[in-house]
Amino acid sequence: MAGTAPRIGFDRFIKSQWAVSALKVRAGLASREEMSSLLDAEEMGSAARKKTQTVLNRLWLEPLNGLADFADRGAAILRSNPSTPVFALSWGMAIATYQFFGKVAELVGRLAILQGECTSSEIHRRMSEIYGEREGTYRMTNMVLQTQQDWGAIDRVGREKRVLLKRATPLSNEDLIRWVIEATLRYYKKPLQVSTIDSVPVMYPLTLGHSVSYIASKSEHLILTSDGSGQQIVTLHDN
Repeated sequence: MAGTAPRIGFDRFIKSQWAVSALKVRAGLASREEMSSLLDAEEMGSAARKKTQTVLNRLWLEPLNGLADFADRGAAILRSNPSTPVFALSWGMAIATYQFFGKVAELVGRLAILQGECTSSEIHRRMSEIYGEREGTYRMTNMVLQTQQDWGAIDRVGREKRVLLKRATPLSNEDLIRWVIEATLRYYKKPLQVSTIDSVPVMYPLTLGHSVSYIASKSEHLILTSDGSGQQIVTLHDN
């Protein structure tokens, strides 16, 4: 029997300002009416508007899969420090919520880091191998790439749609770093070596800086252990 293709989920282009607006609503720093006004200004059709709202709801307003507390803690970081790079919060919530978004990011990060750049066609081909040769795979991969470009993670240039990584955003807020580590673990769904977590492909637009082990050790949501070779491993606390 043929296996069922993985679910896509992230099926709309999401502008950075829409994601930020939804985050601010969650943080109590903006109203739903303000967010609706942003979407109204786009003059989308009713079906497109509904699908866009669904993605924004799952990102911040009505998180699925037990992510409500995670979203609340992300919003609290912004509320306590208005200068927090909201891009990092949007990215973390997107990879934790949408495996499809994260898989595109992981492929972009891996290929561009190895080769210096990659092409949209390479990403499309690899996503089709995972999600199947269906029209939705191509369209939604393109929407995720468009979203990641709008969020300032990549540039797409030329007729070949070359994908170039933009300079990564360094993070200095310890609460944000811990939250981003948690987002990374939620995407990969497995423990990761502390020494490599700052360079995993899915987090290519962010850098965590030094003392990751020390910062992670101060989180009640993360657990540090050692493997047989003495490498430190970080995993999610099983609440």
